[in-house]
Amino acid sequence: MKFGAMRRITLTVNGETVSAEVPVRRHLVDFLRLDLGLTGAHLGCEHGVCGACTVRVAGAPVRGCLMLAVQADAMVVETIEGLTASGEIADLQARFVARNALQCGFCTPGVLSVAAELLKSPRALSRRQVRQYLAGNYCRCTGYQAIVDAIMETIEARRAAAREGT
Repeated sequence: MKFGAMRRITLTVNGETVSAEVPVRRHLVDFLRLDLGLTGAHLGCEHGVCGACTVRVAGAPVRGCLMLAVQADAMVVETIEGLTASGEIADLQARFVARNALQCGFCTPGVLSVAAELLKSPRALSRRQVRQYLAGNYCRCTGYQAIVDAIMETIEARRAAAREGT
């Protein structure tokens, strides 16, 4: 395939079918930001290390800077905008605000996307396990304490609600 080649892709992004002609070398996060205007996922390190570009693809968190848009062809992609609109993480977002678990906000969408997966765990999690799960997400502002606090509070609240049957 020659440099600058284009390819048509069709995927579902936040519940909507999207078709576009994209450069075959365009990263998924760039496609989401530049072509679709979904700017929640941020481009940080461009090496898959910082986690700022995390989105959900086919139900799993992936680094949008390491995946090409053409690799997402025929897949379901959920961004922080979709997770927010669905209400899936509303309780987590509220606790992030209450705990001041975000400051500049650059890393927050990636952290929330990863934490959304963590909250699906059926087993009890310790603070250490939460920290380990978030190890691939860098935050230069908060020191992680408030982030872990917000996630732990959300886990506990969801477990209590499940016990009460609500």
